[in-house]
Amino acid sequence: MTTLEEKLKRINSKLVSRRLFLVAYDVVAACLSSLMALMIRYDLRYDEIAPHFLESIKVFMPATVLITIVIFYIFRLYHSLWMFAGITEMQNIFIACLIASALEGLGLSFTGNLVPRSYYFTNAGFLLMFTFVNRFSYRFVRGLKHKQNNKKNGIRVMIIGAGDAGNAIIKEIVSSNYSRMVIKCVIDDNPQKWGSFVQGIKVVGGRDKIVEMANFYDINEIFIAMPAVSQKTIKEILQICQETECKLRTLPGMYQLVNGEVDVSKLRDVEVEDLLGRESIAVDLDAILEYVKGKVVMVTGGGGSIGSEIARQVAGHKPRQLILFDIYENSVYDIQQELRTRYPELDLVVLIGSVRNTNRINWVFQTYHPDIVYHAAAHKHVPLMEDSPNEAIKNNVFGTWKTVQAAAFYGAKKFVMISTDKAVNPTNIMGASKRLCEMIIQIFNRHYETEFVAVRFGNVLGSNGSVIPLFKKQIEAGGPVTVTDPNIIRYFMTIPEAVSLVLQAGTYAKGGEIFVLDMGEPVKILDLAKNLIRLSGLKLGEDIEIKFTGLRPGEKLYEELLMDEEGLQETANKLIHIGKPIEIDETEFFCHLKKLKDAVEEEDDNVRTLIQEIVPTYVPKK
Repeated sequence: MTTLEEKLKRINSKLVSRRLFLVAYDVVAACLSSLMALMIRYDLRYDEIAPHFLESIKVFMPATVLITIVIFYIFRLYHSLWMFAGITEMQNIFIACLIASALEGLGLSFTGNLVPRSYYFTNAGFLLMFTFVNRFSYRFVRGLKHKQNNKKNGIRVMIIGAGDAGNAIIKEIVSSNYSRMVIKCVIDDNPQKWGSFVQGIKVVGGRDKIVEMANFYDINEIFIAMPAVSQKTIKEILQICQETECKLRTLPGMYQLVNGEVDVSKLRDVEVEDLLGRESIAVDLDAILEYVKGKVVMVTGGGGSIGSEIARQVAGHKPRQLILFDIYENSVYDIQQELRTRYPELDLVVLIGSVRNTNRINWVFQTYHPDIVYHAAAHKHVPLMEDSPNEAIKNNVFGTWKTVQAAAFYGAKKFVMISTDKAVNPTNIMGASKRLCEMIIQIFNRHYETEFVAVRFGNVLGSNGSVIPLFKKQIEAGGPVTVTDPNIIRYFMTIPEAVSLVLQAGTYAKGGEIFVLDMGEPVKILDLAKNLIRLSGLKLGEDIEIKFTGLRPGEKLYEELLMDEEGLQETANKLIHIGKPIEIDETEFFCHLKKLKDAVEEEDDNVRTLIQEIVPTYVPKK
């Protein structure tokens, strides 16, 4: 016999023993309940019990025991794990005892065995009591033992939220033999809950008590169990919690409650995204992406942060073929492997190449004839592009031009270019190059059937080159955390949010539009740095410093989303707006563009002046 078989045999033997013990106990409980029901009637004086009443219950005792065992078996009182017994088990015990007592009473009446009228009620009460004591005594003793052990645990926890989510988490921690946590108090803003108890833990007050109670109980960790409240409320509470220097953990969202998935394992560390104070943007992607179904979709820059997320969201909506095009093989390889695993039926084509290579980009369009193109390929790093302006123009402007020409010539139905808020009144080469791309898009839309549009948005959290990954690396290295200016602000959005709005903007496209995404309220970069330091469990000024380095080349204190002359038009989605196209003299534009092309190919140092002639709103930052 193998070790596994021996182990299973021991487990089965233990289960059988436990069930036999319960059956034996219930036999005794049924007999004792009948006797005690008579004893109560005669003030616990056995000698005064009428002999014919005693004879009745003795004669019917075998039937009483059989009825009790059968009913208890039907209600699974011999199958439950009583160490985890809860409301369902309590209900089963209550109903089973009432039914067993009722059947016994009917049996006594039909067989002519007389008993006092009070017997039927007291018998049910005693049976209920004995069964409860037996089934829940182990859990009671186990709970006392756990509370005693909890006193020795090192992690002292505060729960914020006395609702269903908080109750579920408290219950799991309190009942677990393996938790090293002890819950000291609960916080809730509802005054009606103050002073009450959740699983034996007192609700000590509202959010104004967080810091005081954290100090009083010497709290180590704070669990925020409020998945149904607004992001603004979460932000406000997190800002208070940060004053405690405790580790913060929270539930992801409301769907956890809907799916009944509230437990300690669902808690996650608070991220800096939680402190932005903005609700997550949700769109109906199934409706939006219906237009990609059965289409050939191409994503340039398919390995980048935005391009790869576009690929993920499109891949799940049954395109006829998905083409990823990128110059950098490592990142596009990663998304290729991910999509092949998640969508084995997907017709996925991954091609290496540069949008600057005319023959290569034309070959791709000629071979695959994409219906929809998402153009995310670009150089985006502002300071690096200031140092290499010619490369920024070659890649962003003329790479876009060549891709647009191929899309128009080979009959693509829709072309969506990813732009940036830095294209508005640009002070850097990257922003100016994107503004030039927007102009190219608008001009080509006038002359071809392809619907050319651009989508403009701000910074995306977690993207390649974004500020938060940089801050995290600096914190891991012990600092300092570098912020360019104490007053610098930026608009932020998560990558999935930005991409979902990009895809929705594509459905609204009629051609020539510049779609502008509503990024919410701007955020101070200094606040992000401070929050990230606190969330890392460090003290600003003691464990780590913030160093101001000054604005980098081409960097602004703030970004605008719309140019003044563009105006604003609403769409069905209030988070997506349309900027009115600016009038462009095409002849003059292409004349200047030819000069710019010659200049960057000759590595001319004077490209900024040429760009200013094409984009009057471009003012290089000295």
